[in-house]
Amino acid sequence: MSASRSAVSVFDPDLADRPAVARLLDFAEYEAEVPVHVHRRGQLILALHGAVTCTVDDEIWIVPPDCGVWIPGGMPHSVRTTANARLSYLFVEPGAASLPDVCCTLSISPLVRELVNRLTGEVSDYPPDSHAARLARVTLDELAGMPREHFNLPISNDPKIRAIADALTIEPSDRSTLGQWAKRVAMSERSLARLMIRETGLTFGRWRQQLHLVVALRELASGATVQTVADSLGYESVNAFITMFKKALGSTPAQYFSRRRVKLSQSRIKTRPIGVGAGTHSR
Repeated sequence: MSASRSAVSVFDPDLADRPAVARLLDFAEYEAEVPVHVHRRGQLILALHGAVTCTVDDEIWIVPPDCGVWIPGGMPHSVRTTANARLSYLFVEPGAASLPDVCCTLSISPLVRELVNRLTGEVSDYPPDSHAARLARVTLDELAGMPREHFNLPISNDPKIRAIADALTIEPSDRSTLGQWAKRVAMSERSLARLMIRETGLTFGRWRQQLHLVVALRELASGATVQTVADSLGYESVNAFITMFKKALGSTPAQYFSRRRVKLSQSRIKTRPIGVGAGTHSR
């Protein structure tokens, strides 16, 4: 297949009338840049392989391997992937599940991931009383109980701020100063500093630290070592990276992910369906 096709041309989820439909996309076959578009349905984006970032409402959302980005229906968004990315999309009919009404990152349990992947093999017009329909119902019930995470970065529609954000999300180890960036975007350092605060609510230094945290959380969640992440972000030492991480999040990377595993385990216990095999379901 040609990689010149846009992924949005593959399937129109708004034509389906089932509570949830899913699709699997291999971006070796499609353009890496998915332009701004909008669905009536809500959309969950899961990364099975490779890296993906979403831009929604002046924020960048990075999708770690064990999380998904939830985009409510009616919100314009764009997607950028690596060429090796394989993504699962779950499209949810408005009101079909108790899901957030704002864009957010959700932890995704292995069960939910497998349910979504299983649903990608079903046709979009599955019969309402079919196994696929029951599978969709359990998927939505489980998904509604997944905890939120914080993998987003405020950006802006201002072209100068967007240019800096695009460059640093591609090369987060770039340690250029605010003054150096100001020269690149043809502004004075003072004007760029004011623009950054006005558009993102953060100073340039705080914004770049947030970017580093978002990238670090994604990479650590995918199994990268602390040493590798520290190097990729341009830190002089592992200790310097850990100090930044602990100051921002209150714990070391190891402590953070240990607590996160406990929280996700607790959420699975709370949302475990009862009696699904017998055709009943209670919380």
